[in-house]
Amino acid sequence: MFFTAYVAFVVLLAICLGLEFSACRSRLTGSACTNPAFLRFQLDYYQVYFLALAADWLQGPYLYKLYQHYHFLEGQIAIIYVCGFASSVLFGLVSTSLVDWLGRKKSCILFSLTYSICCLTKLSWDYFVLVVGRILGGLSTALLFSAFEAWYVHEHLERHDFPAEWIPATFARAAFWNNVIAVGAGVAANLFAEWAGLGPVAPFMVSIPFLALVGIFAMKNWEENYGKKRALSKTCTDGLKCLLSDRRVLLLGIIQALFESVIYIFIFLWTPVLDPHGPPLGIVFSSFMAASMVGSSLYRIATSKRYHLQPMHILSLSVLMVFFSLFMLTFSTNPGQENPSESFLAFLLIELSCGLYFPAMGFLRRKVIPEKDQAGVLNWFRVPLNLLACLGMLILHDSDYKTGTRNMFTICSVMMVMALLAVVSLFTVVRNNAELQVTEMSVWIQDRSDSPHDSWRNKH
Repeated sequence: MFFTAYVAFVVLLAICLGLEFSACRSRLTGSACTNPAFLRFQLDYYQVYFLALAADWLQGPYLYKLYQHYHFLEGQIAIIYVCGFASSVLFGLVSTSLVDWLGRKKSCILFSLTYSICCLTKLSWDYFVLVVGRILGGLSTALLFSAFEAWYVHEHLERHDFPAEWIPATFARAAFWNNVIAVGAGVAANLFAEWAGLGPVAPFMVSIPFLALVGIFAMKNWEENYGKKRALSKTCTDGLKCLLSDRRVLLLGIIQALFESVIYIFIFLWTPVLDPHGPPLGIVFSSFMAASMVGSSLYRIATSKRYHLQPMHILSLSVLMVFFSLFMLTFSTNPGQENPSESFLAFLLIELSCGLYFPAMGFLRRKVIPEKDQAGVLNWFRVPLNLLACLGMLILHDSDYKTGTRNMFTICSVMMVMALLAVVSLFTVVRNNAELQVTEMSVWIQDRSDSPHDSWRNKH
């Protein structure tokens, strides 16, 4: 398993480099890329945002391992994760209003403070302290998703008066470096936790200086800005009306809830499935991130003028791939007949599918959901998503470890069959809708709320 992880990482990294090199050769550059004032402004944003991403990704590979290191049972760890999902729902609902009221700069500084405290709680062996840290992680994740991008967009348009058409250039580059940072963070976490022998708490401690720099640079280099006050109740009410009045929106919500709740359960289970066989968890994590990056690159190629595949087709393919991977896992995790290499391959296929799924889903959501209702609709989408994930964790809590893991993959397979049926229904509804087709080559810009790796962030 040790050798397999390193080989997979090297192969996936080589594929990533090849695909990105090919994309760079065909990418067009505009005036935004050569404007000195714009480039300086971008740099001020990137130096804060990339530090925040690095601190976040460093915590990904060893979270479950840390709880296990503290001798907590899988059922106890599942409850900690449930608290994290619940906090994600709660803070996700109010984060936009909180950031607009408090100020985007102050919210980014608050992020650095709360996430630092979250990391410090990992030093404690006390169960309650770890639960509190998990809840703080939910708050920090909500701030990371909302405050940084909101600050940038306001400064770009209002203070600097740059053209709105230049915003995608910033977020396209941020999306690319987000992938690179995620891959590198796994290697760095492995370096400190395993190669240096500092244990699973080390990556969390390494994150703290990055978070301190986030607060310092934001305080020193950024100006404060605020958003318009919006009534949360009206946002949610309008979102619910849109969800119930348009069958396409409802079907998209069903697909998202089923697919992404399965991904959350996979994030919980990959460590206990693979760790008994001794793989380097940081390298495994980096392999997952590289596989997702390959999927994103393949999406961009598939929807180009050369191949003309549509997001609806790619969404169907991604759901089918996850179902196939889960079907593999029901056999590779059979008690007494475990096959870790086959499980690892299935996990890589799931991550590759995520790289295809998230841009396809993001494109369809932007086309189907009116812009004014998107915040409210997405809030409603997250409720069943997190409830299903919590239900899965609670089922694991009450199950025998080995049979429970296999049974959970079986349940997830059934959920993906349901997602496939929803995809078929959506395909029937939108089959002749030209609005939902990619008509020209464009670089997909990831929304911060729709990154291929956002499900990983919700686990912190």
